[in-house]
Formats: sequence, C-alpha cells, structure tokens
Amino acid sequence: MDMLKKNQEVTLRIDDLGNNGEGIGHMDGYALFVKGALPGEIIRAKIMRCKKNYGFAKMTEILQSVDAGRVEPRCPVAGKCGGCTLQHLAYEKQLAYKQKKVMECLVRLGGVDEETVEWLPIYGMDEPWHYRNKAQFPIRMQKDEWGENCPVSGFYVERTHNIIPVTDCVIQHPCMKEILELVLSWMQEQHVPAYDEENHSGLVRHIYIRHAHYTGQIMVCLVLNSRELHPEQRKALVAKLTQIHGVASIFLNINPKQTNVILGEEMELLWGEEYIEDRIGDIHYHISPQSFYQVNPMQTEKLYQTVLEFAGLSGGETVWDLYCGIGTISLFLAGGAKKVYGVEIVPEAIQNARKNACLNGIGNVEFACGPAEEIVPKMAEKIRSTGNLMAEEENRGVARTGLADVVVVDPPRKGCDGALLDTIGEMAPDKIVYVSCDPATLARDVKVLGAKGYRVNKVRAVDMFGQGGHVESVCLLHRTDS
Repeated sequence: MDMLKKNQEVTLRIDDLGNNGEGIGHMDGYALFVKGALPGEIIRAKIMRCKKNYGFAKMTEILQSVDAGRVEPRCPVAGKCGGCTLQHLAYEKQLAYKQKKVMECLVRLGGVDEETVEWLPIYGMDEPWHYRNKAQFPIRMQKDEWGENCPVSGFYVERTHNIIPVTDCVIQHPCMKEILELVLSWMQEQHVPAYDEENHSGLVRHIYIRHAHYTGQIMVCLVLNSRELHPEQRKALVAKLTQIHGVASIFLNINPKQTNVILGEEMELLWGEEYIEDRIGDIHYHISPQSFYQVNPMQTEKLYQTVLEFAGLSGGETVWDLYCGIGTISLFLAGGAKKVYGVEIVPEAIQNARKNACLNGIGNVEFACGPAEEIVPKMAEKIRSTGNLMAEEENRGVARTGLADVVVVDPPRKGCDGALLDTIGEMAPDKIVYVSCDPATLARDVKVLGAKGYRVNKVRAVDMFGQGGHVESVCLLHRTDS
C-alpha cells in the first residue's frame, strides 16, 4: 500500500473502538483512529497525522450507517471539547464497550484465562447525566461577539490549551453553572483579569468546584497566579458566592508556577469550613480541596460494595489498603475486618483519613503517610527484624500466618509500582482486590502478580464516567497455593 499522507481523503470501514472511544479502521493493516466514528460505519475521513504503524483522521462524512447505536449528543460542543468522547453512542452500547475493553485487556495483555474467570456484568448508571461532583474549569480572557475582552470558563479542546467556552456541562452537577456564571460576573465587575499562559500574567487560573451529593454542601476554590487579590475584591467574591444555597467553604489557592499542575502549594480558607462532608453508604467523610474523592458518588457506592464483596471478610482478617486516599475504602472495609492499615502519599489525605475514622467512631484502622512502595517494605522489614510480626504497639490484628490476609490496591492510572508488587508478593495475602481506572495497567500488573502465584478469580467493571471512554473495574485474585 502507498504511504498515507496528511490531508489525504480516505474511505474507511470502522471495525472497533479504541481506548478512549475513538473509532478504529484499517487500511492494509495500517490503523487509523477516528474520533466520533462507530463500529460498522463506512466513513469518509481526512488524514490529520501519520505515524509509522498508525495514524489519526477526522471524519468528514458517514457514507453508510448501521445500527451502531448512534444518538444525537446532548451537548452542543460534544466532539469539540476534550471531555466527553462517547455522547454520540447510546448508553447501553457504552456499557457493552467498556465491559469488552476490560475483558480484552485482561485476556490479551494480562494472560488471563477467559474460561476460568467469573465475569460479572458491568454496573451501569441509573442516570448518566449531571453526575460529576468535581470540576476544574480553566479561565482565560477571550473576545466576545462585540470584540471586547472578557473572562470565559470552559474546557480545553482535545490535545490543546484552547478553551471552548462552557458554563453548562451536561455531566457536571447543575450547581456548577450558577457558580461559574457568578464568578465570571464578579471578575468583570471587579476588573479581575484571567490568567494568560503565554505571558504568565493575569490572576484567575482555574475555578475548582466540589459538590457533596448527600449533604448538598459545595466547596469553591479559585486558583490564582499570585496573592494580589484586594480585600474589597475578596469581600465581593464572598458576597456573590454565599448567595448560592449549599456553599459551605471558599478557598483561594496560590499557584505562581508555570506548570500544567492545577493546584499550588499554598491554600487559604477565605470563608466557611475547611472541608465539606459527604457519605458513601453509612460512612461519612470530610473532604478537603486536595483530597482524592471519587467523582461519581452513586457509582462509588456500587464500586466499594464490590470491593467489600470480593474481600469476603468474616471479622478476623487483617487488611491493607494501599493508595488509600482519605480512607474511603479503608473505612468501608473496617466493619468486616479485625484490622485495616491504610497507606497514602498525600499528607492532607492522611489527615483527612484519620479525622474520618474519628468522625465515624472507627478504631480498628491505622493510617501511614508516604509512598506505598516505600512504607510497606519498611514495615515488612520491621516485621522480619522483630521476629514477632510487629512491634507490640502495632501488633493489633495482624494475621497469624503473615502480614496480611487481604490486600486492596487502588492505584492511579499508571498502576502499581513494581517494588510494591514485589512487596505484596512477599506479604503473601490470601486475596488481592485490585481497583483499577485503567484496564491496560491492571492487565500489566495482573500478569506480574500471576508470576507471583496469584490467579484472577472474579472481575466486575463499574461505569463511573458515563459519556466518556474510561471505566473502573474490580479484580479479585487468589493465591493459588492457599
């Protein structure tokens, strides 16, 4: 086949969906990824970028339509915004795609025997709209229809830092529209400039909002380029935001660095409480601005119930929860375990976790701060060196046969550190419950754990991100000699 070239027009049959929901077609074995295309469709596409073995194309026309589940997106900027990638696909088809993606990754990349695994049906959402409880909106100055510079909020165009102005996002909680519009009006009234990335000037970089599903409490945080917000401007901001029912805390975050990292190191409480409160099941949580907390509260409860079911606790087990965040899974498991140890790298999250344990009157949980791959080996070494599992003050509920009966891991998208997987192998728990937000890194780590004597027993996918390509999954592994 002749080499494809940029701007070349091609006719393409779409065979499958990629990792982020983009259509995949092939021309003599050369893969083309086409955003917005669906399997079974024959399309006309324009080549945008070519690499050695694959390329990217833009769909210009659907030549032949099939019953692929195509629907009209609800959002007027769907397809332009880099957020939702599957609004054009019926929700039941989204669920089938995500279930298939998890299974295929584990079988193809993880070496899992498809016939020996119990593949439980995916947990879908009852209402896959307006479900997100957290958003970070970049703010920039752009010309309006009259040519005047004004602040806008929105989302980045995919693979760029160009903003598509949006205040009403169909997957965010409705309260966020009102907050965005109030902050933007405050910026205009108070002559507060938005951040300019190129010149590293201006003031407001992001508006960061969290909403507690069960309590209705709202946290608003303005990320600023400097501390140069005058007292009168601060007072006017508080007056605006406290008009909104549910606003419980207002923060200023100072991030003067030229970086893509959203939050800076300095956090100032401008008004209200230092946290908002929410619950998952019967467990209540205090959530600070830096705390990791799942963005979909209704599905999170299903996710954690699956973790609890897979752990199969009877009351006498010692559980380690690695990458524990603010203790959400740790506290969920504590009621069925003898002892739970949580490990997390973010100091503020560990502070929240300890407060959350006190808030719920849970005494059989301990939390340690640091990288899990460093903290666990140190504790394991202490166990080996003492010869009696742990020092007396730490030896409450540790399993008689080893450091852990059950290990739960909920790592970031990059998966588990290799040293941590080695340590888990040395801990030799009977069960590992792996919570994953990326099937590919889950498969990679499952393959490593397989070489350490663990076999996948059950898998359930949970849709936390309706209208997008990502999916959470819970995987139960058993030690084969247990």
